[in-house]
Order: sequence, then C-alpha cells, then structure tokens
Amino acid sequence: MTSKVAEEALGYEQARDELIEVVRRLEAGGTTLEESLALWERGEELAKVCRRWLDGARARLDAALAEEEAADGDDAREDDE
Repeated sequence: MTSKVAEEALGYEQARDELIEVVRRLEAGGTTLEESLALWERGEELAKVCRRWLDGARARLDAALAEEEAADGDDAREDDE
C-alpha cells in the first residue's frame, strides 16, 4: 500500500478518479479474495483522502462566508453612524 505522505500528496481529483477505478474493478469481479481485500482497503484510504479535501473546502467556504457576514455587519454599523 501507499504511505501516509503519498496519500496526502494526492489531489482531490486524483483520489476521486482512482477511487472510481477501484469501485469499477470491485464491481466487475474476477479478482481473487486477496486482490478484492487490497482494493477495498485502497478504496477506504482514497475515500478518506477525498473526505479530508471536502472537509477542508467546506471549512474554507464557511470561513469566507463568516468573514463576509462580519464585513456586512461592519458596513451596517458604519451606515448607522
């Protein structure tokens, strides 16, 4: 399997595309039990990488929205003065 550093170096799109391929191979069948288990484990790792990217994107969006709301609040207070 890959190291943690290599996993974290994967971009979202790379991890997603590899995960799609893993799922396709598992659904197609024709692999040994050992190969299927290895694919499943890789799929779990890739799903975690994707989740981290998505969680990070959500946090950035939330922070940007909070910043925008704070700025709008400051503008409203300045208008009141």
